[in-house]
Amino acid sequence: MRGMEYAERRERLMAKIGKGTAIFRSAPMAVMHNDVEYNFRQDSDFFYLTGFNEAEAVAVLAPHHEAHRFILFVQPKDLEKETWTGYRVGVEAAKERFGADEVYAIAELDEKLPQYLEKADRIYYRFGRDKAFNDRILRHWQRLLATYPKKGYGPIALEDLAPILHPMRQVKSPAELELMRTAAAIAVDAHNRARDFAQPGRYEYEVQAEIEHTFGLRGTVPAYPSIVASGANACVLHYTENTRQMQSGDLLLIDAGCSYQYYNSDITRTFPISGKFTAEQQAIYEIVLRAQLAAIAEVHPGNPYKQNHDAAVRVIVEGLLDLGLLQGDIEEIIKEEKYKPFYMHRTGHWLGLDVHDVGVYQHGETPHNLEPGQVLTVEPGIYISSYIKPVEGQPEVDPRWHGIGIRIEDDVLVTATGHEILTAGVPKAIP
Repeated sequence: MRGMEYAERRERLMAKIGKGTAIFRSAPMAVMHNDVEYNFRQDSDFFYLTGFNEAEAVAVLAPHHEAHRFILFVQPKDLEKETWTGYRVGVEAAKERFGADEVYAIAELDEKLPQYLEKADRIYYRFGRDKAFNDRILRHWQRLLATYPKKGYGPIALEDLAPILHPMRQVKSPAELELMRTAAAIAVDAHNRARDFAQPGRYEYEVQAEIEHTFGLRGTVPAYPSIVASGANACVLHYTENTRQMQSGDLLLIDAGCSYQYYNSDITRTFPISGKFTAEQQAIYEIVLRAQLAAIAEVHPGNPYKQNHDAAVRVIVEGLLDLGLLQGDIEEIIKEEKYKPFYMHRTGHWLGLDVHDVGVYQHGETPHNLEPGQVLTVEPGIYISSYIKPVEGQPEVDPRWHGIGIRIEDDVLVTATGHEILTAGVPKAIP
């Protein structure tokens, strides 16, 4: 992505915070065990505004400062350490490559930061992620607050930046959508290859390997732990063991997506490994597919976000009533959520730099309305485990339905006139 894109984001944010100063902490390195670390993944807010992909960094936005409005604190070059752990951009190169007005070594943070805070009217910072760093910011603020009565200026408040920054992240730019379309296309290819590869006798982890091999060949990584759930494993929403040998007659639920230049895809398909549904499997699949199509039809600018969930729930309840898996008045079942033993999650989530991306779904009792440029998943499902417990007054589930778990998920872009399904290339209609 062009450096200008990050600069434009910073300018938009600085226009919103006025005389405040915003502080962003990079993601830390995470230890797997002993001295082995997980692959580094930058904090999404930090990356959204800087494009900088190293740990031990801090970004500061100070729109009120006379000379330095965008400041970076980074790890300096260190030949010995870089020999062991990889190259660093360093202080000198970071200024040119990332468009910062000033760059300091991270060790200078406590010395240099006060000059960007002392004339701010408030400090914007997201607390809760790093206690030690939280305490450092609090100490700086408290020292400045103590001088306010004498100076008559300084940051009198600490505010969470999420209500300002995250609505920006929710609406994707053309450059972001290009990356998301690429991530979607690669995941589509991986799902189609996995469907062709899966067969009775193979293990779930073999299918996972086929999916993630495709991701790797295309320069991406899994966006989240791939779910390859055969048979009753599909009734576990976040099943990731992927160790079972697949059997003839099984359904296979694959929930897998990739991350391309930090932007994510998220697709789920469920299909019969042997190529043909049983009568019970097909009956449930048809309900879920109708529910997903009904939900996608509600994705339009101006529609409340929850409208697609409500549409999916109604179709699922109608279908379960027709099969005798639920009984009673449809409105009462929906109002009292008596369907939840079969369908216990929401119909989707925002998608972007995070798989479960930032952004609100409603404002108190007021629903959040969809806007062009937002991307969401639409993923209804029905899960009938052998230990399902219907709510009081509902019938016991005949064992012939046990072990059926079905979810269908697509990534959907809200457009100016309706929607675009980014992941439509993976078949879901019954042949």
